[in-house]
Amino acid sequence: MKIRVPATSANLGPGFDSCGIALSKYLFIEIMEESDRWEILHELGSEIPNDESNLLLRVALKLAPTLTPRKIRMYSDIPLARGLGSSSSVIVAGIELANRLGHLNLSDAQKVDIATAIEGHPDNVAPAIYGDFLITAFDHEHKQTYVVKHHFPECNIVAYIPQEQLLTEASRNVLPKTLDFSTAVEASAIANVMIAAVIKGNLPLAGKMMQADRFHENYREKLITHLSTIRQICEEEGGYGCFLSGAGPTVLAIVPPEKADKICRLLHALETNAAIEQLQIDREGVQVF
Repeated sequence: MKIRVPATSANLGPGFDSCGIALSKYLFIEIMEESDRWEILHELGSEIPNDESNLLLRVALKLAPTLTPRKIRMYSDIPLARGLGSSSSVIVAGIELANRLGHLNLSDAQKVDIATAIEGHPDNVAPAIYGDFLITAFDHEHKQTYVVKHHFPECNIVAYIPQEQLLTEASRNVLPKTLDFSTAVEASAIANVMIAAVIKGNLPLAGKMMQADRFHENYREKLITHLSTIRQICEEEGGYGCFLSGAGPTVLAIVPPEKADKICRLLHALETNAAIEQLQIDREGVQVF
């Protein structure tokens, strides 16, 4: 049995801690033979545990403590600490591992509730489970997650993925504790229009709103100096808009398919230490084969 979980991108500019999309980069988990102990085989680096201390197994064994140990092969092209939902993909894979081997028969809604309780917010885990475009909210008082899935319009996504990591905690530390009322009203209105534009299939307007965020990108730009340069290239070459992927440092540009190749070439010409990739929206979410 294999479990496949997509990468995700949260926020989409003004949809802070609420909106997310699933992307065509993947974590794969292959469940192999039973063993006398849990062992995860991977080539993801020495900092990733290969025993029960791995996040995958911590999640799975929390849900199903009596699972029979097995060997597991893990491989992924989702880079760590780049704003592409690497930890969320592992959490979702752990839930699905417990669900399948423990015969838990969890619904997608239950999976989202469990994943949100672990991750703290649903904007990455929900699209990893459902696929496509998700608008989410989490009621902290009642521990209730609300999600709405919608088709994201067809487009190409150009990803600028720096080699250096940026931990979410560091990126959150630059954010203000509060916003004044007028700024909050403006930020909320921008997010509303962005979501409505996506639902109506109006990517030019959605992209404009993605770049008008008032919640977080202005503060994080001091840590992510390449954002303004990429935004300028995107605007000059006919892209719809670009935004920080999650807490960064990855930047995603939403572009018409016919513009993607040239925008990629121009980003490559920046001669920075980053990978430039073309991605698609993953429509399926977590899959089991």
